Amino acid sequence: MGDLISIIVPCYNEEESLRLFHTAVKKMEKTLPDCRFEILLINDGSKDKTVEVMRELAAEDPEVSYFSFSRNFGKEAAMFAGFCNARGDYAAVMDADLQDPPDLLPEMYRILKSGEYDSVAARRVSRDGEPPIRSWFARRFYRLINRISEADIVDGARDFRLMKRDMVDAILAMGESNRFSKGIFGWIGFRTYWMPYKNVERVAGETKWNFWGLLGYAIDGIVNFSHVPLDIASWFGILMTMVSFLAIIFIVVRKLLFGDPVAGWASTACIITFIGGIQLLCLGIIGKYLATVYQEVKKRPHYIISETSRDDAKRIG
Repeated sequence: MGDLISIIVPCYNEEESLRLFHTAVKKMEKTLPDCRFEILLINDGSKDKTVEVMRELAAEDPEVSYFSFSRNFGKEAAMFAGFCNARGDYAAVMDADLQDPPDLLPEMYRILKSGEYDSVAARRVSRDGEPPIRSWFARRFYRLINRISEADIVDGARDFRLMKRDMVDAILAMGESNRFSKGIFGWIGFRTYWMPYKNVERVAGETKWNFWGLLGYAIDGIVNFSHVPLDIASWFGILMTMVSFLAIIFIVVRKLLFGDPVAGWASTACIITFIGGIQLLCLGIIGKYLATVYQEVKKRPHYIISETSRDDAKRIG
């Protein structure tokens, strides 16, 4: 029997694209006749008919299994649930909207079979169809997080990748609640081949990510994989303490030499406002880290599955 490849597909309101995705995957499977496949569809609390389509696909195709969350836990939780329930020698993460072309999987598999790499990850070399402002911020984010963290994240990296079982097991060992998969993939190491491809637009439906959602996701990634923001807050504190000390000396000297005329109220107000703003910024940074710690110590499950087509499914993880 050939290698088993698990295809993990997080889904949120993907009723329009699921059947198109399934058709494309089945077509791709014909190019790898020596491999076996399982398709794991993860319903992340969709509000449309996504779960109904999943039930139909699971009834029609024995390769398809579906897992429906009790509520929306987020894409990271959906990917983690897929890893927990994947039985394959290899595992791939893909989006249902076909922005991750299934046609790339055969080449990914051949690269892994060569033995030189442990994973093959897709990297967009173009952002056609994406708003320019989002593309600009995305490039700045990748540059920033690579400078301030130990995670190796390539510009244009997607969650779409094919991994060997050893790498999947390492990902499962990373049990933190605040997950940022791009950072986790880079942090655990392993030899990764970056496969370039041109951006593909969605086949149906609308993107679930807006600018503010992506910004929040980026902030979570920085907090999870870097202490630099805390270092910046500390250095701000030291700098402002030194500035304040010098200001006190200046005020005392001016009082002794020139008396104390009533002047400078505008500059004083500006200084107080500036220092207060820095203090609030630093408190916000510290608060973000404390909130992350608070989430971790509660040790709540990443996901809860309320319905599934598999009897051996790990329902809570």
